[in-house]
Amino acid sequence: MHAHTFLITLFILMVSWNNYYSSNTAVEAAGFFEKFTNKTKEITNLTVETGKALAEKAPDYVPTFDELLDFTKQSIAGLPLEVAASIINKICSIAIAANATKPFRTPNASELNYVLLTGDENITFPLTNSIELWRHPSFDPKKKTVVLITGWTTDINETNTAVDLLSEAYTARGDTNFVFIDTARYVDTLYAWSAFNTQELGEAIGEGLALLAELIPNENIHVIGHSLGAHISGAAGQSFQNHAGKLLPRITGLDPANPCFKEGETLQGLMRGDAEFVDIIHTNCGVLGKRDPIGDSDFYPNGVVPLQPGCLSITCSHARSYELYAETVYPGKENSLMAKKCNSISALDSGICKSKPIPVGFACPKNVKGNYFFKTSGEKPYKS
Repeated sequence: MHAHTFLITLFILMVSWNNYYSSNTAVEAAGFFEKFTNKTKEITNLTVETGKALAEKAPDYVPTFDELLDFTKQSIAGLPLEVAASIINKICSIAIAANATKPFRTPNASELNYVLLTGDENITFPLTNSIELWRHPSFDPKKKTVVLITGWTTDINETNTAVDLLSEAYTARGDTNFVFIDTARYVDTLYAWSAFNTQELGEAIGEGLALLAELIPNENIHVIGHSLGAHISGAAGQSFQNHAGKLLPRITGLDPANPCFKEGETLQGLMRGDAEFVDIIHTNCGVLGKRDPIGDSDFYPNGVVPLQPGCLSITCSHARSYELYAETVYPGKENSLMAKKCNSISALDSGICKSKPIPVGFACPKNVKGNYFFKTSGEKPYKS
């Protein structure tokens, strides 16, 4: 399917979903919706199968790419997230089936940034100049280095809880360079397009990490990814191996994104083998986060569930993954969350899981394999 035709088809799909749910939600498409509402009523009477003909007959109806992204992002934001996740997966399936998953915008590495957070200042360099960051006086090559990659709606110029919580925790340790990947506008768009950019983003990041590995011991590098950032981390791990000729020692996936990376689809996400050790914390199973095990070790707090204790929304549960991890980073808290290898949370509750407890998160042993379960409270501190 031609990209132009695909955009129109996608536009029709989103308008249809918006019309269907508008009576039950506060969906507002602002100026864009007002501008195109009359035209879209005419377009939605046509079928998706006539997309090519539509592209030829109705060029005046076609929104610009920026307007399309803005409209779909606003529309999805106004829907119940369970519905939004379903819409996104439908979009992804259509795109994959139409062979339209090549990024519409190929990331320009010079517009992506590494940001070193020292507690006193944010030191920023483009991915293309990563070596300048690794050689900056504020970067200590004698320390371990953690690289955090987050996903949709992440921007260093805005408040980002994952960055704030984890940087504060690692700063408290005092022995770690904490670097944040500012993916900015490349993932601050409709989730589907964000997902399609993961391989491109990972390639650029992996190349920069390979340069870092020339300056510090490889075992001192740890990549952490939340949500879509977990899959970018996996792509970075593959790129690192291609450039450095070896694997990253560890990638931690914090509730790796589920939409657009469902089993059976062609988009490749984080998986065991992307680093020497891949550990996963699943907190919003089957909705915004993946349900099935994908790492060497997969941790399921409170079971394979979509909602965590104390959470009334799936976004709260999606965020719980980095909240739990951050708690284990603080000095003296490394063993605050302990898990047992088990088949289910009910088996854990019944006491039939006899394996030795292991720490979750920061101090997780790199030689453990399998699925692990543990209980948490619904608020900080999360130790049950």
